[in-house]
Amino acid sequence: MLLRSAFEGTQITFVTTLEGLGERAGLESVHIVPDCNRHEPLRAALCAAKLLVLLLKIRPHVLVSTGALPGVLAMMLARRMRTRTIWIDSIANAEEPSMAGRQAKRHATEWLSQWPEVALREGGRYEGSVL
Repeated sequence: MLLRSAFEGTQITFVTTLEGLGERAGLESVHIVPDCNRHEPLRAALCAAKLLVLLLKIRPHVLVSTGALPGVLAMMLARRMRTRTIWIDSIANAEEPSMAGRQAKRHATEWLSQWPEVALREGGRYEGSVL
């Protein structure tokens, strides 16, 4: 939600794992997918299937994600659809990329870190931090 203002004036669709986030944030176009992690392969498969359906329906020009496995799955699928993808790695990891960020790096058109040292070391870009 902290990046929301960066997309003003564009048509944007939010995809989240958090029920009720759209209503609380006053968002118009929100879709919910199941949360998952690497220890839940069946939930990850269900999440990927729902993401694929959404991507085929929405056909985004750009996909931006800020983290976790559902974002990596969306990025993997979107890249196969020739969609531009942007990963913004977590502000929580000041020393190294997040686990999801390391995976997303292989699928991201642009890979950004909110820490200049991490971006430089990992071959990504630093464009500032969210907080």
